[in-house]
Amino acid sequence: MRLRPCIDLRDGHVVQIVGGSLAASVARQGEASGPERAPIVNFTTERSAAVYARRYRADGMRGGHVISLGAGNQDAALSALRAFPGGLQMGGGVTPENAEMYLEAGASHVIVTSYVFREGRIDTERLDRIMATVGKPRLVLDLSCRKRDGEYWVVTDRWQRFTDVKIESRTLQSLSSYCNEFLVHAVDVEGKRAGVDMDLIERLVNSPIPLTYAGGVASWADIDRVQALGAGRVDLTIGSALDLFGGNLRYRDLVAWQQRETAS
Repeated sequence: MRLRPCIDLRDGHVVQIVGGSLAASVARQGEASGPERAPIVNFTTERSAAVYARRYRADGMRGGHVISLGAGNQDAALSALRAFPGGLQMGGGVTPENAEMYLEAGASHVIVTSYVFREGRIDTERLDRIMATVGKPRLVLDLSCRKRDGEYWVVTDRWQRFTDVKIESRTLQSLSSYCNEFLVHAVDVEGKRAGVDMDLIERLVNSPIPLTYAGGVASWADIDRVQALGAGRVDLTIGSALDLFGGNLRYRDLVAWQQRETAS
């Protein structure tokens, strides 16, 4: 298992938020739109995205992601990618029109979700197009999801719109032919530091390609649980719980843990 760093951006600033509070509009397909509302922010800083990227680079913490949460983040995102060339993935608003810009700036991969979904379903034409543009080896599909009626469903549009794509082995197997990795945020626990969603992780362990889980980490016990249940096949992103973002887990301890894992 690898611990993967993150840089979440909102209005050009590095932040940590409660994932399910991110947006406003449509919570479930068919419901009426509501007014925009501000997300619940756990952490924000004036330190630049590039500062975080340079620290990750110095510590050899590769394979993390920069996520743009809305507009106004392009300059900050590009600065982070340039500070750690080949070390970070880029997600949030990625399309065939801008993907190459991020790759040229230094992104190892681009991450897509909403672009490949239309009206709650996978748009295979769009999926083919983004794969043709960047190539399968540099594409990550974001399958961030929420639980409804006992099942986990991929959500889009700032994690508020449910799709008809269920998180199960068949889905992972089918979509793995298009991409190099999966990224899965457990939206209902994202940013809450109340524990990881072990039920979801159990459904992810048989992914045929590398997969990173994010959401809910509060303690080292959570890291141990993911490592044990995931049998080393599920990587882990930690955000709000890190002292870098105002949490209680020491980043330098995670770096030391990662170095020991790599050495062994």
